[in-house]
Amino acid sequence: MKIIGLTGGIASGKTTVASILLGFGATIIDADKVAREVVEPGKPAWQEIREVFGDNVLLSGGNINRKYLGELIFNDPKKRNLLNSIIHPRVKDEFENRLKYFKQINNPIVFLEVPLLLETGMDNMVDEVWLVVVNMETQIQRNIKRDRISRGQAIKRIESQMPIEDKKKRADIIIDGQLELNELQSYLKSLWNNILPNGVEVKEKDQAMNRGE
Repeated sequence: MKIIGLTGGIASGKTTVASILLGFGATIIDADKVAREVVEPGKPAWQEIREVFGDNVLLSGGNINRKYLGELIFNDPKKRNLLNSIIHPRVKDEFENRLKYFKQINNPIVFLEVPLLLETGMDNMVDEVWLVVVNMETQIQRNIKRDRISRGQAIKRIESQMPIEDKKKRADIIIDGQLELNELQSYLKSLWNNILPNGVEVKEKDQAMNRGE
């Protein structure tokens, strides 16, 4: 089984790339979705976050207030590292469990969609790293539009991650996230066809299974 890490900076277009690959029949395990699952009310990570950051990080129904928590960690590197130390090990454990399952059913290719793949060392779980990149101004504008934040906040979030030039040095494939959609689809299709094992055709399956859910 081949494991490919899909990563990129904030608002670089990872979700679009993952969606296109999903349409080709790819199996994708999404770190953001797994992270939401491991912090569901009552789970160990939820308990730990509540103890460390207080009840202010909870919504009225008990779920984590992701927006409030995001503002806390993006303005405080120590708190960001603390939160990462709570969540990332549990996300990694869940990834390993799901990879074992896909290996058992002889799934030929699995993508791990992880924004902080390189920052957290999860690249040691993959055979290749695919990096989605855009220029910084595009990142800023997309982040402002998507999350309805100020320019200053967008820049802080981008700068909280590993510099893109450092990521490029560790990537096997670099994907231009500013390509027109049809160009991006064509490029990804060629990459997809190149990684398929000889004689294997991965057809579209149930969408939930393809996402690693």
